[in-house]
Order: sequence, then structure tokens, then C-alpha cells
Amino acid sequence: MKKTIADVDIKGKKVIMRIDFNVPLDKETNSKITDTTRIDSAMDTINYIISNGASLILMSHLGRPDGKVNPKYSLKPVYEYLAKKLSGTTVLFANDCIGDEVVKLADSLKAGDVLLLENLRFHAEEENNDANFAKSLANLADVYVNDAFGAAHRAHASTAGIAKAKANMPAVAGLLMEKEIKYLGDAVANPERPFVAIIGGAKVSSKISVLESLLEKVDTLAIVGGMAYTFLKAQGHIVGDSLFEESYVDTAKEVMAKAEKMGKTLFLPEDNVIADKFDNNANIKTIPNDEIPDGWMGMDVGPETLKDMKKIIDSAKTIVWNGPLGVFEMENFSNGTFEVAKYIAESGAVSVIGGGDSVAAVNQSGVADKMTHISTGGGAALEFLEGKELPGIAVLESK
Repeated sequence: MKKTIADVDIKGKKVIMRIDFNVPLDKETNSKITDTTRIDSAMDTINYIISNGASLILMSHLGRPDGKVNPKYSLKPVYEYLAKKLSGTTVLFANDCIGDEVVKLADSLKAGDVLLLENLRFHAEEENNDANFAKSLANLADVYVNDAFGAAHRAHASTAGIAKAKANMPAVAGLLMEKEIKYLGDAVANPERPFVAIIGGAKVSSKISVLESLLEKVDTLAIVGGMAYTFLKAQGHIVGDSLFEESYVDTAKEVMAKAEKMGKTLFLPEDNVIADKFDNNANIKTIPNDEIPDGWMGMDVGPETLKDMKKIIDSAKTIVWNGPLGVFEMENFSNGTFEVAKYIAESGAVSVIGGGDSVAAVNQSGVADKMTHISTGGGAALEFLEGKELPGIAVLESK
């Protein structure tokens, strides 16, 4: 178990906290946040710190500015939203994350004040885990808190280097990080059974390790989304122009053979909604697995697949879901993803939504409040489920 902010005395101290404010912005103006989930999820820790007599310095990245200042990736829209959320609190914004002006702002903070630093990734030293950059961040405060689970799988200056940059500075988890570790860890280590994992998304290559790891732990592994077509191809089905990875067909065969040998249920779609082009306005058909003709591609699961998935979900006691069942961004191919979100919400099972597109799907389905835990980490959630030690968690003090 890792120490949390509740395990250290913060009254009268400055706390610097790594949060994950890498939120989506509207593509036209880059000034409006289109999904505030990651900010809202950090509010419990933020409110805890400022209500316990500390001042707070927040640091995050946004997008991929490649180590250069780029106004497109400024955290100013986040600052404006945060200032509204913390109405009545002094909330300041720094135009950089290191330097003399930042030091002055940090020194001026009184108990209960909040300072948001500009995008960490405007400096290449952040992703390079530069020791001097980490020290500049550490010197701004007395206590370090990591509440950025979504960035915990990266060994960057603000997630790993900072914990070692200043002698005797406590390095602990935030309340959101504590929840992530608890729910993702317990879901895999001590699940109430039957334990079902639903893994979707585009490519087998990006999730093969987590598939193999989960197969050791689950009772049923449902493989859906684009990567299902690699498995269907491995079974000898005709997949037309559907997305599949030829170089992973043998790997898919090995995974299926392993599941059979272990007595685990490996579920694949039985029918598909297909289209003649990758477009919401394409011609559409619903057909069985082995009948996808050339020139057509799988875009979503069909009704028979959904019937069987509902049975699997209804019988489950623990469900982990990561990755959509189809191209849910297009309305005509969103049904499978949204229906499964509703099935999970209504199942009564412990439900852990493993970050990424699954979070957007759950929010758009209107059932987010019925899920046990919605992870803020995409890649981090996958690596954690795989059993890897994440650098941003490994450096935190243990109880």
C-alpha cells in the first residue's frame, strides 16, 4: 500500500501535485473543454488539500507539443474551468512551469490558494526526466503528491524524477490515485466471480500483453472491436476489408488455444454491422461473421452478439471493460458500444471501466454514475491490469 495525502501533515505547507489535465479541446478554437472528466475526478484531492490548510501548486501536460511552447496546447482553458469550479478560492495561473516568475508566484501563495502551472511538456526536459528540471519543480513546494494515474506509466520528471529531487520531501498518492490502485488492483487480484473482461479497440498489437495477462485471471474474456477481426481471421472467417493484423493471426491462434487449454471462455462477435466504406453515411448491412465480402468492413457488432453479451454481463460479478465494440464516434456504428455500457450499468456487478474511449462511451451513454469505478488512465490502466509496476506509482512512499 502506498501512502496518501491523508498520511502526511500538510497544514501550513506548499503541496505540488501532478494531475492529469490532458483534456480534449474543441478542434475549431482549442479554447473549450469537451470532456471535463479528468478535472472533475481530481477535485476531491484538490479540495482536501486546500481545506486542510495547505497551498497547492498543480502541474500537468496537455497534448504533445514536442518540448516547445505552442499556444494550441496551453492549459489556460483548464485554468478558466478550474477557477469556476473553485469559486471563492484564489486561483492563479503561471505562464511557465519553471523560472523566476513561477518561483515568485509560488512564494506568494497563502493557505488555501491554488496555482496552476503552464504545460509541462513545453519543456523537452519533462519527458526526458531531466534531473535539474525535476529539481526546479520540487523546490517550489514541501510535499509532492501524484494524482495523475493517466500519466503514471511514464517515467517523466513530474511523475518519477521529482520524487527523488529534493531530500526529505514526502512523495505520496492523491485520493484519485488511491482509488485507481484500489479498484484496478482489487478487480484483478481479488475479483468476485464470475470475472468478465471485455477488451475492445483497434489493434491486437497494442493489447496482446493485457489479453494474455487477463486470460490467467478471468473466467470469460470477450474480444471485441477492430481487433476481433484478427481473431476471426485466425478462425478461418472471411473478414473482407475489415481491420485486421496479418502478422498477429498466429498470435491470436495461440491465445485461443491457451484459453481452451485453461478452460476459459473466449468470446468473439457472432455477427457484424458492416459498411462499404469508413463513413457514417455508407451503405450498411448486418451479417454473420463468415460472410463479410470484399469491399465491406466490420464497423460494429450485430444484434446476436449483443444478446449473448448481455447474458455474459448479467451473470458476472466483476466486469473490467476497456475499448469500444465498434466505431462508436459514428452514430450508425455506436449501438454495440452504448448497449454494452447500459448492460454493465444495469448488471449489479462491480464494474471497472479501464480508461480511454470506454470513458467517453460511458459518459455519452449517460450511465457513468452507475459504474463502480471509471479509470482516468488509458494506457496506464492497461499496463496496471497487465500487472506492470508503473514508474509514477513505484516512486511513492509505502505505508
